[in-house]
Amino acid sequence: MGTPKAMLDAGGWTFLERVINSLRGGGCGRVLVSLPTSTGPVAAKARAAGASVVENPYPEEGPIGSLRAALATVELEVEGVAFCPVDHPLIQAETVRSLVIKFGDTEGPLVVPTFKGKRGHPVLFRRSLFDELITPELPEGARTVVHNHLDDIAEVPVEDEGTVTDINYLSDYRRHFPREYRLRFQAR
Repeated sequence: MGTPKAMLDAGGWTFLERVINSLRGGGCGRVLVSLPTSTGPVAAKARAAGASVVENPYPEEGPIGSLRAALATVELEVEGVAFCPVDHPLIQAETVRSLVIKFGDTEGPLVVPTFKGKRGHPVLFRRSLFDELITPELPEGARTVVHNHLDDIAEVPVEDEGTVTDINYLSDYRRHFPREYRLRFQAR
């Protein structure tokens, strides 16, 4: 897309800032951003938005490498983590809040939002799944762990299409953030 996805303009904020703000606004006490390096503009933007940066020594592993790097830094008293890729910048803080509440109300290992029956992000993993998440034999990364526990998922139906809106291509980006929308917010 010509720039790191994390730094794309999403209506006056970067993708990264939007995700961090939604997680923090939804009740996540500490937000970790996993990056190949703890220096540079993406790391600086993450810190400025109130997140801590975790260096991911294995970025070639994709999202599971990022999750593993973050899990290695999580304090023992943390009961669970909310995992959200940066390419889901439309998730609303209210959605995160409803997931955090459900996580507190259930003993299950997973809490997942659903929009019109489709599972999305963020996924909340209870500590009981951390060892499984760091296992090297995960052919589909964290998705493998989710599939291993399908009977134990606490699904939370939401009216937030952002939970299932994965912006991977320029066409997706232009559809969700038209040029005039981006320019209007940049002018502020």
